[in-house]
Parts: sequence; structure tokens; C-alpha cells
Amino acid sequence: MRITRQSMISGETNTLDLPVTCEQLAAWMGGEPIQKVFRHLPPWDREFIKTGITRAEWDATFPPEGEA
Repeated sequence: MRITRQSMISGETNTLDLPVTCEQLAAWMGGEPIQKVFRHLPPWDREFIKTGITRAEWDATFPPEGEA
């Protein structure tokens, strides 16, 4: 399913094609923990669903220690 979100960091709108269903999105929006509903997704994809921040944007904004 194509998910479109606006990044909380840059304000840019991005779309990712993620292996999620409408039912899963509804469960999360209804209050189920994102880690439970989307346990099959890596953390960066769950972050995108919550905040619109892509993995590349996260890595650029918060580089690992020693790489800043």
C-alpha cells in the first residue's frame, strides 16, 4: 500500500510503498501500538508511518555518533 506522509522535520511530502493493509492502519489509528500492528516492518518504516520522516532524512538529521 502506498503511504504518503509529510515529514515533521523538513515539511516535504513523501510516499513509500509498504506491505501494510487498510485494516492494520485502522488498528494503529484506533490506538493499537505501532510496534504490535506493524511488527513486520523495520523501525524506519514505522517511523515514516508515524512522522513522515524517511530513513535517509533521519540518518542525515541524526547521524550515528562519531559521524557528525
